[in-house]
Amino acid sequence: MTAPGILAAILLAPAAVAQSSEVSISTPPPRTIGRFLKPFHLEKRLVAPVRLINSPRLEQLVRSGNLYLTKEDVIALVLENNLDIAVQRYSPFLAREVLRRAEGGGILRGVDSPISAGPTSVSTAGISTNANGLAGGGGFGASGGLVTQIGPAPPSLDPFIAFNAQIGHQTTPQTITLLSQTTSLTNDFRAMNIQWGRQWLTGTSAYVTLSNSYNRVNSSSPLFNPSISGSFDVYITQNLLQGRGLAVNGRDIKVAKNNMKVSSLQVELQVSTTVAAVLNLYWDLVSFNEAVRIKERGVETAQKLYEGNKRQAEIGAMAGIEITRSAAGVSAAKEDLLIAQTNVAQQEIVLKNALSRNGIENTWLDEVRIVPLDHIEVPPSEDIRPVQDLIAEALKSRLEIERGQLNIDSQKLMIIGNKNGLLPLLQAFAEFTNHGLSGPSNPLYNNCCGAPNSFFLGGNGTVYGQLLRRNFPDYSAGFSLNIPFRNRAQQADYVTDQLQLRQAELQLQRSVNQVRVDVKTALIGLQQARARYETSVDTRKLSEQSLEAENKRFQAGVGSVALVMQAQKDLATTQDAEVQAMANYTHARIFFDQAMGRTLDVNHISMQEAIEGKVKRESVIPDHVPGATRSVGMVR
Repeated sequence: MTAPGILAAILLAPAAVAQSSEVSISTPPPRTIGRFLKPFHLEKRLVAPVRLINSPRLEQLVRSGNLYLTKEDVIALVLENNLDIAVQRYSPFLAREVLRRAEGGGILRGVDSPISAGPTSVSTAGISTNANGLAGGGGFGASGGLVTQIGPAPPSLDPFIAFNAQIGHQTTPQTITLLSQTTSLTNDFRAMNIQWGRQWLTGTSAYVTLSNSYNRVNSSSPLFNPSISGSFDVYITQNLLQGRGLAVNGRDIKVAKNNMKVSSLQVELQVSTTVAAVLNLYWDLVSFNEAVRIKERGVETAQKLYEGNKRQAEIGAMAGIEITRSAAGVSAAKEDLLIAQTNVAQQEIVLKNALSRNGIENTWLDEVRIVPLDHIEVPPSEDIRPVQDLIAEALKSRLEIERGQLNIDSQKLMIIGNKNGLLPLLQAFAEFTNHGLSGPSNPLYNNCCGAPNSFFLGGNGTVYGQLLRRNFPDYSAGFSLNIPFRNRAQQADYVTDQLQLRQAELQLQRSVNQVRVDVKTALIGLQQARARYETSVDTRKLSEQSLEAENKRFQAGVGSVALVMQAQKDLATTQDAEVQAMANYTHARIFFDQAMGRTLDVNHISMQEAIEGKVKRESVIPDHVPGATRSVGMVR
């Protein structure tokens, strides 16, 4: 299953998310009032707290104060603990909530989390970090889904119900008592209104209102006292031009669905980018450790030369100046060793931070030393297919190409709405209203206006019966037309979106062109890295032969300390160059995989495990490691 498919399955199964992913949204069981309000979806949804503890794997890989790591362990720890990936895991959930918002009629929100380029080594002396021309950590940009809101606003798709009630007492002084038969007219009243409303993607709106009022006065004039009146009103509107149709009003939902796919690609991009960056850290640490071993041998060799010269000088077989020269060589070798050891110590800090959630806050992690269990190996040959085949594969695999196409599709959807905004606002409406009136006979009535009609005698039941029988109906229908002159704002928005669409199309083509450039330059970088490594191996062998020859000449009495020291320096330099060439090769290989979009495949990374933050593979520590067991167990 692809990464977007896995994310979609997880997002559509909240129960599975709660059990398998560190990011979860739960709905607690409602209380009594919550059960009553549940039909209105007044639910309380909670997001689980962030996890700031490391996976058990990190501590389980520590033996005798050392953290033993293989390449596979590094990848597993990155997927479980790296914060850049952990941050990006929230993106699909954020995009799902934006879709939920759009499905309710809300406008889109920007919730993108930019792609982090990942950590870099503390020292890159001799290591090519851009051997293949990839820009920005493999050519991946940080832009996410499209967010814009121009044109007719989407309708509110969640129905609503409104209720209001009022009770009161009014006193009105009467200067003429002919009608009210009193100088102080009082009214005890109660009123209630219930309204239900909803809008649809077609541009249709409907509102249903039920009203009821109760009035009791102290006058003998009304036939009914108290009087009860009611009404039932249905009001429907339909947009005929602007704001009409599914394509216009549903565009935000379609864009939100595209953005969900983009957010899935963002997670995959972040995993790929971070894994590549941390693998570079790991292999650089391997090369830094190898450099330390070379420098240690250099110190040993310089020390042996110094001690030998000192003995020769003590018996008078060598001038004292030679002791000074060899002592200077020891000092220089120690300085080189100190620099190499500093690089290792600093690189370990950077790598620990990339493999843990709380960095070196834990004392035990700060104190352990990282021991890489892998060695850089350059294969005898490269299995390289024709460059055009590689480019075709990369265009299908590079995720930013798919992301760019999705954003172009979203922009086209938005333009539909913007174009619709150029139309006049034409609405048709229809209204149907029923009225009802009832009440008991006024006990104060003095027969001034005839006998009351028995049809109206009664209470609320009489009113609602009149409403249902439609005894007193109202009908109305019509249309309203609003034509803006010039309409410059909408015209400018429409043209602006077209211009931005053209820019996006050109940017996508630029990305396609960049993929071609990336593949070719990555291929050249890989070939050059191999050639540099092979050359460095030959040079190192020649330096070993030169040192051996100078040592023989010195022992035969025809050489000098200066020539031996120079040969030792030359050998150390060529050994350094060989290590750096090996490191260059690992960088070129990683960059080549990025250019091809193969990082996840070649490292056997499961996106399901990356999304969940749990790697099921066992971590194995070799038997020769002190205190090691065969397996540290599986993280569950």
